[in-house]
Amino acid sequence: MSRSLAYEPRYALNAICPYFTMFPLEYPLRVLRKHKVDSPVVMDPFCGRGTTLFAARALGLASRGIDSSPIAVAIARAKLCIVQPERAVRLARHYIENIEPVQLPESEFFRAAFTPAVLRAVCAIREGLLGATNGSDSAVLLRAAMLGCLHGPTNKTPGTQAYFSNQMPRTFSSKPDYSVRYWKSKGLKAPETNVVEVLRRKLMRLDESSPPSGVTPTRAVLGDSRSPSSLPVANRDFSVVVTSPPYYGMRTYVEDQWLRNWFLGGPDFVDYGKSEQLEHAGKDVFAKSLGLVWKNMASTKADSLDMYIRFGIIPSAKADAKALMLASLEESGVRWKMVHTRPAETAASGKRQADHMVAGSTAALEYDFHVRRI
Repeated sequence: MSRSLAYEPRYALNAICPYFTMFPLEYPLRVLRKHKVDSPVVMDPFCGRGTTLFAARALGLASRGIDSSPIAVAIARAKLCIVQPERAVRLARHYIENIEPVQLPESEFFRAAFTPAVLRAVCAIREGLLGATNGSDSAVLLRAAMLGCLHGPTNKTPGTQAYFSNQMPRTFSSKPDYSVRYWKSKGLKAPETNVVEVLRRKLMRLDESSPPSGVTPTRAVLGDSRSPSSLPVANRDFSVVVTSPPYYGMRTYVEDQWLRNWFLGGPDFVDYGKSEQLEHAGKDVFAKSLGLVWKNMASTKADSLDMYIRFGIIPSAKADAKALMLASLEESGVRWKMVHTRPAETAASGKRQADHMVAGSTAALEYDFHVRRI
């Protein structure tokens, strides 16, 4: 099996923050290489952690993205920023040295997840970034790096710690009560680590580079891709869409990232019912909800529109992914030509997922669709 692009140094920026259900970089790169000669603007209405945006950047193409998750948008924006690692490290040190945080969580989870020194440093950077008003590229990069380092597996080798927390998965935030029970049962303690040095190790792996001309982090937008208001006329310049909608049956994207959401200003506990993804109250409702996204994408002013969609279902949903996708396209009210449909690799294929504290499950079945606006 070929080595995943996720491990190549030139693609390190794309791996700045692992994200649950992320799709592999190979997919958007393969698609966009076919269109590169036309220099299209690329759109991803479910941009997640910005893999499509990064693929476009790697090929010198302009891109846009929309997502309803603030965690996703914070990570995606880093894929569109000017990369200057040393400035981001200096900014982190400045916050730690000059901010005495006023909000230090006191729950049992936070006391067990981080040492006092680490929690203070994390909170200082958190409050510094929350108070930042200039939206600098250094702040964008630091924010994404902090989200990536906030939790993950511990490393027993001194000087190589990559995460701030006690033992946790790196792609999602395990729930507080479960985490505390797990740590107690295993006798695990939060690692003594230097926040700035952890950040330095992550950031110094990145190539200093700039995105294509005219592309800035603000092109990744927090919004609802079903709504025309998320796509003002000035942004309707794209001719290629590459995206992967939320799995049918997956309803807790923000809740499953609750600790990262806290870092971005959310509550220091799991607040259910905050995900504003597609409606999941039945296949017909889901198809109609997704159809609104395709209708919105079809409003682009470009002469042509090709959409490449990787779509899957969680096994427990017991639905036909192909039939559901076709129903959503029909619900859009737009005339589409189906260019091809083929099985994709499973969501688990080729990934080194953190196996700590994760129950076994069957990977989702996914398909790749290419449709063209007629």
